[in-house]
Amino acid sequence: MSAFARFSEHAEAGRLLDAALREGPAHAYLFHGPPGVGKSEVARTFARELLGTTREFHPDLYELDALGEMIRIDAIRELRRDLHMRPFEADRRVYVVHHAHLMNEDAADALLKDLEEPPPYAVIVLVADDLGPLPETIRSRCQLVPFRRLSEKAIRSLVDSRAPQLDDDRRAALARASGGRMDRLERLLDPASAARRDALIEQARAVYRDAAFDAADAAAVLIANAQARAGEARDVEEARVSELELPAREAETRVKRAARGAEREELLAQLEELAAWYRDLVAVGVGAGEAAIHLDKLPLLQEDATRDRIVGAERAAEATRTSWRELEEFQLAPQLALEALFLRIAGELA
Repeated sequence: MSAFARFSEHAEAGRLLDAALREGPAHAYLFHGPPGVGKSEVARTFARELLGTTREFHPDLYELDALGEMIRIDAIRELRRDLHMRPFEADRRVYVVHHAHLMNEDAADALLKDLEEPPPYAVIVLVADDLGPLPETIRSRCQLVPFRRLSEKAIRSLVDSRAPQLDDDRRAALARASGGRMDRLERLLDPASAARRDALIEQARAVYRDAAFDAADAAAVLIANAQARAGEARDVEEARVSELELPAREAETRVKRAARGAEREELLAQLEELAAWYRDLVAVGVGAGEAAIHLDKLPLLQEDATRDRIVGAERAAEATRTSWRELEEFQLAPQLALEALFLRIAGELA
């Protein structure tokens, strides 16, 4: 039986990795696909199979993750020092780099040297949400393993097991709104995250329903949501580092980076949600309500989706996607960028 049978949604990845276990692995792999679809879990399963262990922790498994918004060169240098240590128990050592797309330029350059001439016992697995930020020199030296969003059926199964107390319509709506991502489902099931989502949707509607709509106030709501998420991440990281014997400065740096990373992630997630709302206005407006992402908000969409808003909503969705790309790629001031976006949306939908 395949070691990856339980990851049936990722059949192509499973076939590639099963072949690697049978025929011997390449020296480097690059798992790539949307966030929240199980790439890291598959990577850990692959690593344990390569090491012939079922233990969660193993002396020949080295995992590296971003501390906040990026992976810096110091972390890669530490990995490289470990890379040239021979295996302790197994026949090989496996290195898993999570969120590899967050490597800064110096870190990527440093890792490239060992991707070109790795030790014969080493297998390096990079896990990335996006291939774009990774240099071609990195991508070309790895075997690519693709991942896709999970099907609505698979997500619905997770919803049914996680929230059986909800009625059938509510579970169906959560499965649709999660967009094939387990991380988004977790946010929808979390009461604090659900409240932030409701606040966001309130601003999305206020653009065309509230004559006194203020773009700066709407932007401030999204910023407050992101800061609340940062506070949650800060608390989690503080609890984590308190169990480690770290110098005070390093512990503080890790906490700050975790908070900044969560804040940025929340901002981007909110823009995805905002774009999806305006996209749903179009869908409902043309009579395709069954295709709406926000099934749990369908009565509100039906109330709002007038014929004269269809063109404006389509343009608002595209403007929001553009802002997502700009915030993702460039160091923009979020408050100003969001204000400008809401002003444009208001112009399209007023």
